[in-house]
Amino acid sequence: MPVWRKLWPGWNRWFASKGEAVDIVRSNVEIPAGNIELPGTLTAPVVAHGMVLFVHGSGSSRFSPRNNFVSGILHQEGIATLLFDLLTEDEDADAHARFDIPLLADRLLAATEWVASRPDFANLPLGYFGASTGAAAALMAAAISSHRIAAIVSRGGRPDLAGKKHLEAVTAPTLLIVGGNDDVVIELNRRALALMRGENELVIVPGATHLFEEPGTLEQVAKLAAGWFSRRFS
Repeated sequence: MPVWRKLWPGWNRWFASKGEAVDIVRSNVEIPAGNIELPGTLTAPVVAHGMVLFVHGSGSSRFSPRNNFVSGILHQEGIATLLFDLLTEDEDADAHARFDIPLLADRLLAATEWVASRPDFANLPLGYFGASTGAAAALMAAAISSHRIAAIVSRGGRPDLAGKKHLEAVTAPTLLIVGGNDDVVIELNRRALALMRGENELVIVPGATHLFEEPGTLEQVAKLAAGWFSRRFS
């Protein structure tokens, strides 16, 4: 790597702002979690200033097209990402396991420990991006993790499923993003927000439904997330 890149950590973001390509390194990984291993995709700009672990919702996986889209936007901001499966194939076939928030949080904690143990990422600030039930797992994990979580973003999340005790214990700056047409989830997010302390914000994207399938809505989510993480990672 050229010396100037090492001396200028923000070079990725500068080139991205000029429409230039950003150097990306991608690898398939196996994350130990107890007696199993969880497959994942680790993607990082050559010089990264933060790492975001993605926590997908029920029925999804590391291949989630929406999470991968957001991940790509984060890369342009010089942020590394880890997308991984929270459950094994057998577990994912069990509807109960998909909604077992403590189990999902434990898997996220295992992934957090794995990232923090890698010399190439050990000193990077960490963030969580959770969707649907994954948002609850992210908040629960952040409340009990031995590692400082610098920022959390929830997309169409169910933070209420983390429970009052864990919501009150979250100290990481948290951004909750909900679609304007997702009425029930908006109310659940408002109730969760009322229990949370520290810096947090609820942003409602007009015209969006739960999955942000409407034109331009997922782009708004990605830009909001990129801004939230970048400010907390700097």
